[in-house]
Amino acid sequence: MESGNELGDYLRARRASITPRDVGLRDDGERRVPGLRRDEVALLAGVSTDYYIRLEQGRERHPSEQVLRAIAGALGLDGAEIDELTAAA
Repeated sequence: MESGNELGDYLRARRASITPRDVGLRDDGERRVPGLRRDEVALLAGVSTDYYIRLEQGRERHPSEQVLRAIAGALGLDGAEIDELTAAA
C-alpha cells in the first residue's frame, strides 16, 4: 500500500522487521505492533523522536545524508538497503 510517502513507508517497514533484541534493547514483550518503536529508532540514530516521526509521516522530506546514515545504522541496514533508503528519501 503506497501512501505517497516513500521514505515513511520504507522506514515503517524496516522498523517493523527489527526486534528490540536485534539491536541490543530490552524486549518487555508488551508491544501493540511488531518491531521497534519510533522513539527507539530515534534514540539509536541520535535524532529527536519528533524529527523521526516527521520523517515517517512525510512532514520532513529532506533529511541530510548524515541523518540517513544514522538511521541506516540504527536499523542495521546493509549496502543495498542503504541505497534503497537513500532512493526513498
